[in-house]
Amino acid sequence: MTIPPAAPVPPRLELRGISKIYPSVIANQDVDLKVMPGEIHALLGENGAGKSTLMKVVYGVTKADAGEVFWDGKPVQIHSPAQARSLGIGMVFQHFSLFDTLTVVENVALAMDEKQDMAQLARQIAEVSKRYGLPLEPERPVHGLSVGERQRVEIVRCLLQNPRLLIMDEPTSVLTPQAVRKLFETLRRLADEGCSILYISHKLDEIRELCHTATVLRNGRVTGSADPRQESAKSLAELMIGKELPACQHGMAREAGAARLVVSQLTRQSADPFGTDLQNIDLSVNAGEIFGIAGVSGNGQQELLYAISGEKPSQQADDILLNGQPAGRMNPAQRRAAGLRFIPEERLGRGAVPDMSLNLNALLTGYEAGLSRFGFIRQRQIRAFVSDCITRFNVKCSGPEAEAKSLSGGNAQKFIVGRELLLKPQVLVVSQPTWGVDVGAASFIRQTLLDLRDSGVAILVVSEELDELFEICDRIAVIAGGKLFPSRAIAATSIEEIGLWMGGSQQQELAHEGI
Repeated sequence: MTIPPAAPVPPRLELRGISKIYPSVIANQDVDLKVMPGEIHALLGENGAGKSTLMKVVYGVTKADAGEVFWDGKPVQIHSPAQARSLGIGMVFQHFSLFDTLTVVENVALAMDEKQDMAQLARQIAEVSKRYGLPLEPERPVHGLSVGERQRVEIVRCLLQNPRLLIMDEPTSVLTPQAVRKLFETLRRLADEGCSILYISHKLDEIRELCHTATVLRNGRVTGSADPRQESAKSLAELMIGKELPACQHGMAREAGAARLVVSQLTRQSADPFGTDLQNIDLSVNAGEIFGIAGVSGNGQQELLYAISGEKPSQQADDILLNGQPAGRMNPAQRRAAGLRFIPEERLGRGAVPDMSLNLNALLTGYEAGLSRFGFIRQRQIRAFVSDCITRFNVKCSGPEAEAKSLSGGNAQKFIVGRELLLKPQVLVVSQPTWGVDVGAASFIRQTLLDLRDSGVAILVVSEELDELFEICDRIAVIAGGKLFPSRAIAATSIEEIGLWMGGSQQQELAHEGI
């Protein structure tokens, strides 16, 4: 008796000819894509290539202008996220879809299609977050969470829905190396159980380690596909950007100059009951150096940045010095006038006002730098400044009048970074400088920071991208539990050592050393 061959398994998801056109840009054009059951499929492309738009079509957030979607081999029309979830599609967004005034458990409940027992759901969140190495406090208000902690909420909320297709848009942007390892274990286990995963990331080493297949988008079109396991990070980058990836060029070694930013015995009680109190923070950043701070989200980075930027001034004038001037009591405008520029981790809300044009967003932090005079707005100077920023930092948008919220995440980051760098800081404080930007843009931003350092600017970088910190920094320190531990020269430590310290082992090690 001849056994008939098994019927071929249809793709879990198939897209045919998907197009989405906006008034000022073609986001997607004739995109074809197949994702098989149990496959981890990477979607690669530069900022603005159309990746997030395509995923929003799959998740029912955006309606395609043309094309077809097939689910398990059958045509479907996905009109809403609720319908997508009913099919078994979950999505972790790059821009968080959380309500600041609600708690973690309340935000998770809103994503559930059935009424939940809140106490039971809180226990589930605590259990799942612990199991997957993404610790969360279910009753904590979202407005007090760092970007990394918000990322954890998005991921855990998705995992609770037991998806058959999981879409992840830059899921590891602000996770530690140890948390990334734990997440990868989770994703591999899900794939082994038959869950399909669509994975968007600019971290090419992650793509090579995790994904089975990669599809490349450029300017809204599919330009190629590859098995990332058979590619190098260099070759994948070239597929994405269409040319060789530039390498950062370090200038000649030079002596650091005078201290430009000094923080002395800064102790601050967090206004957020779930926040982290700062304890006797000491740091000094000299002219012509980049000082990096590494740490797991929620260990005091946010409180430290509030204090340095002037958003929450100190009671003591001399616990922060800017260019030798007591600045602890200064507000943000006074600190900008003293030479400080600040790039926050939250792009929309703190870095830029979503509903305002790029022109007006430039004016918000640059009004004292020639964009206004005697209280009058200088429209011509503003347009020239923003046009220069768009050109030099390759910001893909419809022009200086584009609203900040119309930009993709990476392009919004490039605009905010470019705006502050063009304002010629003497002291630059930047949090997560390349979060969510493509490899080409990340390389350009890092090179720009190195060039600023070589011109004598004092730069403080707070980042969870250890590869980035080790590429650009001269010294690095770890913040944990509101304490900043002694810095070390980059040459005197390693990524593995700093990663362990971020997880809490530094306290024990330093205690053993008698520090």
